[in-house]
Amino acid sequence: MNGSVKTYNSKIVVNHETGTYSKYISNVFDFRPAVGQFMNEIPEYAPGNTAADMIQRARESLVGGNSTMISLGGYGGYVVFGFDHTVPNMNGRDFKILGNAFFASDANDSRSGSCEPGIIMVAYDRNKNGKPDDNEWYEIAGSEYFKNTTVKNFNITYFKPNENKPPVPGSEFWQADVEYIKWQDNLGNNGFKTRNAFHSQSYYPLWLSDSSYSFSGTKLQNNFYDQSGTGNYWVGKSYEYGYADNAPNTDEASNIDISWAVDRNGNYVKLPGVDFVKVYTGTNQEAGWLGEVSTEVAGAYDLHLK
Repeated sequence: MNGSVKTYNSKIVVNHETGTYSKYISNVFDFRPAVGQFMNEIPEYAPGNTAADMIQRARESLVGGNSTMISLGGYGGYVVFGFDHTVPNMNGRDFKILGNAFFASDANDSRSGSCEPGIIMVAYDRNKNGKPDDNEWYEIAGSEYFKNTTVKNFNITYFKPNENKPPVPGSEFWQADVEYIKWQDNLGNNGFKTRNAFHSQSYYPLWLSDSSYSFSGTKLQNNFYDQSGTGNYWVGKSYEYGYADNAPNTDEASNIDISWAVDRNGNYVKLPGVDFVKVYTGTNQEAGWLGEVSTEVAGAYDLHLK
């Protein structure tokens, strides 16, 4: 623990009649993915779609019990969703975020496979205005939060590519263009995101007219590695707890405890519950032919409502 603990008191009544509230996501407030191979496909972009249209696409994917998957793209890409009630902060874990992570039988580490960890932020609707306000967000301090391998206040900028420029193929068969999307971060690093041979559509969100766009937040240490040593078999190691799309949906590690929330100084806060959740891709990594490590979100639900 770091320093003091802030407590916010509010009475939450949990004993509503069955059927009054949904345990699932009820609304999507924002969707701003980073660049990636599934961009403009999951969810699907149609020519002329605006940012509001794409938020509606994300809403159609995530709301309710028959939710489907959206991709957040590379580092920083995010979605913000909410519930029709305050998910109470009770003993143990309080809500689950669904993804498409799995453990692979051929991985040397038993809790490895395809794990693409997303940072989770939570907000309690303190002023009861029905929407998340900037001053209400707290980060879920997962297992990596206090480690020196985790970078706080990371910032990355992606630059809109010229889709008509001649591609620069790489030495591997899947490297269709190794100088596709330029990026730079606030640590002095820069480079290009590769276009691979498996996805030929634009990797830059086509509803964004800006020549570049940026994301900021906490960055986790890269978790994918080339187990084969030959580039054939990449595996992503699951972090212990506190992240989205970081373990199979049936695994306890996909369940989140609201009591893990911290303020921007790393002090734990005691929230009565949460109304809103933000998930963003937590690593800036490309895993060979698998492409960028991108958090996927496929729904969420309150663990206390049956």
